Amino acid sequence: MNKQPGSKTKAQVWVVENGKVRSRLDHLTTEEPLEIRLAPFQKSVAVTMRTPGADFELAAGFLYAEGVVTRKEDIQRISYCVDESVDGEQRYNIVNVELRHGLIPDLQPLERHFYTTSACGVCGKASLEALRLRGCPVIPAGLTVTPDIIYSLPDQLRAAQGIFTATGGLHAAATFNAQGKLLNLHEDVGRHNALDKLIGSAFLSDELPLNNHIVLVSGRSSFEILQKSAIAGVPIVCSVSAPSSLAVSVAKEFGITLIGFLRGERFNVYTDLQRIKAIN
Repeated sequence: MNKQPGSKTKAQVWVVENGKVRSRLDHLTTEEPLEIRLAPFQKSVAVTMRTPGADFELAAGFLYAEGVVTRKEDIQRISYCVDESVDGEQRYNIVNVELRHGLIPDLQPLERHFYTTSACGVCGKASLEALRLRGCPVIPAGLTVTPDIIYSLPDQLRAAQGIFTATGGLHAAATFNAQGKLLNLHEDVGRHNALDKLIGSAFLSDELPLNNHIVLVSGRSSFEILQKSAIAGVPIVCSVSAPSSLAVSVAKEFGITLIGFLRGERFNVYTDLQRIKAIN
């Protein structure tokens, strides 16, 4: 039986320090391909480089963000592929998603995703116009938070990143409630994969939309991060680095408070400042 890949891989490294060389074992973040197939169509819709773990959530989150499914009931079953030609061997890098009977999604928009890297997702091939055509709603005002709540998020994220602590090479996406309490976190070699896992977990638990949640991602905020957040109904999106210009455009159009450079007791707000209870 094929062994399920882990999130960490052992490797020998040579440490050069003060002119001396020593050998030691280290842990690397595992990066392997995941192919997402739709049943009963027997069609591959995406291949992404990811860190193994929460693969079913990743597949569900990806398909939800792309509009293939809109509710939990659209998915009848998610499973790993079984290779009948090799004594029923489990293939952990292929996930089959069985859609409900009668659901025939438009698969043409998914062609751009047939191969995505862990670093950049669709690399700008998606567009703001696609979100408009899908009828993605503007997120209601509702949630407001104090700066102190925002300041507290990065430390909670780092403390909960188990795989990052072991490898030092992993992104994370997390949800927090209005009081700044960490609710859920997923890690992956790619930011967009980590967010797909996070949203997929909420999707499979019937917790969408995330209208009363804050999302924090490590690294920068790209178009894909904001696209997925808008579709999931996230009102506040934070990152520890800079957003892209297209990310800001998405945030403006769909009513998201976009925060960047969240470090220590400082952050920049790029859109919808009214959700932040400023202290004068």
